Amino acid sequence: MKMAKCVVWDLDDTLWRGTLSAGDDIVVEPQIIETVKTLDERGILQSIASKNNHDDAMRKLEEFGMAEYFLHPQINWNSKSSSLTALQAKLNIGLDTFVFIDDQEFERDEVTFVHPDVETIDAADRFLLTTLPRLSPAHVTEDARRRRLAYQEAERRDRSELEFQGPHDEFLRSLGMVLTISRAGGDDLLRLEELTHRTSQLNSTGIHYSYDELEKLLDDPGHDLWVCELRDRYGSYGKIGMALVEKSGGQWTIALLLMSCRTVSKGVGTVLLQFLIQRAEAHGTRLLARFRRTDRNRQMLLTYQLANFHVVSRDGADHLFENDLSIVRAYPDHVKVNVDA
Repeated sequence: MKMAKCVVWDLDDTLWRGTLSAGDDIVVEPQIIETVKTLDERGILQSIASKNNHDDAMRKLEEFGMAEYFLHPQINWNSKSSSLTALQAKLNIGLDTFVFIDDQEFERDEVTFVHPDVETIDAADRFLLTTLPRLSPAHVTEDARRRRLAYQEAERRDRSELEFQGPHDEFLRSLGMVLTISRAGGDDLLRLEELTHRTSQLNSTGIHYSYDELEKLLDDPGHDLWVCELRDRYGSYGKIGMALVEKSGGQWTIALLLMSCRTVSKGVGTVLLQFLIQRAEAHGTRLLARFRRTDRNRQMLLTYQLANFHVVSRDGADHLFENDLSIVRAYPDHVKVNVDA
């Protein structure tokens, strides 16, 4: 079962009782407000797909003190499926991680027809949302609790970039980014487990690790478990990357490398890999990397290839790469890298 990442609400007779455009007395039930807040605290994103006048609906959400909980609300007269398409592009998460809730069977069927991977729910079941397994993570990390805030900070960054007069590299330097790479500790394990489940594009194998598995690796002298956190002048992106390295004699093998897709546009998606290359070269050890091709991680394949990794062996979707360490690049100059080894 894939955990859901975003709940998309209809408004009329779903999030609230009544039809706004008909002039009804609009009421939001206290249990719905609690549901929205609970999903937010669990790290589940939320948005709106509603056929309504945008400004009127937003004023009503502001009136109820709920507007801040919804990212990129799609309030227009377009089809609900097109609203979901727009949200998928803005949030950059898979459609199979969306849950759409609407009181109209026609709207749910239209979304299912266009986006069969999206789970649809009748608004009659709206009070049950917090009990659904896909919306009930076993553990909630601090990064998860502030996930919506991270997206809102990213939106402010994007607006600043649009307003910035000058080259993209200068804008990146203006962010004052600091990437801290450190050995993982016990407090990181819940977040690392979450990363292995949620990160698919910049993920070298797509293999999921449980908390218990990571805990064993943490205490194993034959493995290094690295984690990295990114901050800039807008706030923290949280723990956005990890690497698991197997050590055997004079050989290191990157068993898993992943970075949040949020790092790509900031030009730091390759820094953790550069760190591992630099470290292997400094220790005079052979550096290998495992890669398993999935339907979503072509970007990670290109990352390895551009970092001078070459195929040693291949078995179906599984590749073994090696870097001869003849090219050891410096970190990009728009990000300060702190290493706590």
